[in-house]
Amino acid sequence: MTATDNITSPNETISLPPSMKAVVNYGPRAYRLEEVAVPEVGPDEILVKIESCGVCPSDIKCYEGAAMFWGSGSNPAWVKGPVIPGHEFVGHVVKMGERAAETRNLSPGERVIAEQIVPCWQCRYCKRGQYWMCQVHDIFGFQNHVNGGWAQYMKFPAASLIHKVPHEIPERLAVLIEPLSCSIHAVERGRIEIGDVVVLGGAGPLGLGMIGAARRKTPGKLVVLDMNDKRLALAKQFGADIVMNPAKEDVVGKVLEMTEGYGCDVYIESTGHPASVGQGLAMIRKLGRFVEFSVFNQPASVDWSIIGDRKELDIYGAHLGPYAYPKAIEFLDKELINMQGVVTHVLPLEDFQKGLDMVHEGQESIKVVLKPD
Repeated sequence: MTATDNITSPNETISLPPSMKAVVNYGPRAYRLEEVAVPEVGPDEILVKIESCGVCPSDIKCYEGAAMFWGSGSNPAWVKGPVIPGHEFVGHVVKMGERAAETRNLSPGERVIAEQIVPCWQCRYCKRGQYWMCQVHDIFGFQNHVNGGWAQYMKFPAASLIHKVPHEIPERLAVLIEPLSCSIHAVERGRIEIGDVVVLGGAGPLGLGMIGAARRKTPGKLVVLDMNDKRLALAKQFGADIVMNPAKEDVVGKVLEMTEGYGCDVYIESTGHPASVGQGLAMIRKLGRFVEFSVFNQPASVDWSIIGDRKELDIYGAHLGPYAYPKAIEFLDKELINMQGVVTHVLPLEDFQKGLDMVHEGQESIKVVLKPD
């Protein structure tokens, strides 16, 4: 056990090892567990000891070599390796640069999280407060100057958006702050009104988080769709009024039937499967609101006349979890949203390949988490 394994006082002096275990991404399917140097921190930076870090479906798409990450044809590569993956992390402050110690209102031992994106704060989006769409768009775990949390330690750069996390939040819930923030943002994009019929496509970690966030908008009926009956059972526990498996039921017909033939008011897509897009367009009413959150690894082709001439739909994208981290932390701390049971597997960092395989398979797991120690 090292000194950093037993942090008991915010003011204690912490000794650091010279090296650490980390998963390093060298390219598609070329991930290796290595011993690397513990990051050095500059005057405005913070070093964090990772408590745990989730495996996201986007991590799987990156591992598999999806074109949106590695580039294809005229599309530039987004991933800049070698890089340590992981953007669903939570950890504890172990070291701060001199200016960070003066300006961040943090002490060694405090539990923290940083938002996925490290904004440049100079582009037109950042200057307008739209930092989550930063033109530079550095996201932890995908560019090698912003390494992620599949490691024992990681560095928060000066531009990071950092939030304190209460120690009272159990680890299996604290590690869900990032995906829950994304879920909250997607729900807010849907502009749910009292009494709306809302359909959530997908009951993965994001879809399950959307249930609690949507319930707080007082919909008239909340419907959740998924191909996995175990996930649907959990969705029911979390507050879904109706759950349906598209492989077993005519979900479009059922939604039309329960809405007198009009269709749902809001459809939020989080499966990442192209079929879910067409399914949503078919079941949404005229003048309805469609929210797309997923990362796709293949094009989704639809009849655009449905969006325009036939239904005049409002189509919204949802990216990351801007301004939602404080809400996610509060909801988990005060138990205002149920996320118990979403983390199904906690694996040591050495078993990262097993974790990737489990998430890719998706049958027995919901959220897989890697724990460095």
